[in-house]
Amino acid sequence: MQQKLFNDIEHLLLPQELMDYHPSFLSREESDYYLSTLLKTVPWQQNIVMMYEKEIVTPRLSAWFGDRPIRKNDKRRPMPWTNELLELKNLIVQRTGMEFHGVLLNLYRDGNDSVAWHADKDTVPGLKTEIASLSLGEERDFDFRNKEDHRKRYSLKLQHGSLLLMKGDLQKYWEHRIAKSSLPMKPRINLTFRKVITQ
Repeated sequence: MQQKLFNDIEHLLLPQELMDYHPSFLSREESDYYLSTLLKTVPWQQNIVMMYEKEIVTPRLSAWFGDRPIRKNDKRRPMPWTNELLELKNLIVQRTGMEFHGVLLNLYRDGNDSVAWHADKDTVPGLKTEIASLSLGEERDFDFRNKEDHRKRYSLKLQHGSLLLMKGDLQKYWEHRIAKSSLPMKPRINLTFRKVITQ
C-alpha cells in the first residue's frame, strides 16, 4: 500500500518501492509479550561511536543478533538468535518474502534517548537496501528528510507492534531520525532486521 506522511504544510506520497507501513503487524497481546520479554532478556549495551572526530556515547542502548557481524570488517561478534527474535524474523519473512542476516535492537528508555539524522549504511552502490523496522512500546515520531533539500521533511508516528519496510533507494536519497522529546515517555524497542553486505 502507499503511505501518506504529513507535515504542517504538505504531504508526501511515498511509492511502495521505497516504503511500506503496516500499523498492526502484531496484535496488542503479541506486542506486549515481546516488549516485556526483550526488555528483560536482551544484554543491552551503550556504545561509543566516532562523530566529527570525537567519541560520542550513544543516547540509547543497543544489541546485535544474527549470523554475521553488523558490517563488513566489524570485529564485534554477533549474539546468537534467541527464540523470540527468530519468531519475529520468521513472521516478517513470511509477510515480506525478504531474507535477513541479523537484527539490530535499539532501546529508547525515555524521551531523552534518540538517534540523530542518518541513512543506514548496510549497502554499497548499485545494490538496494531492504530493512524491516519493527516498533514495540512507546509511540515515537519517525522523521525523515531529503538529503539534498532539508525543507522536504516529514514524520510518521510508529505505533506499538507496527512494521515499517524501508526499501529501494530510500537510504540513498533520504535520512531519518528519532528525535529527543520533552514529553514523559515509556520505553520503546526498535528492531531493524537487515541484510549484511559482505562484498
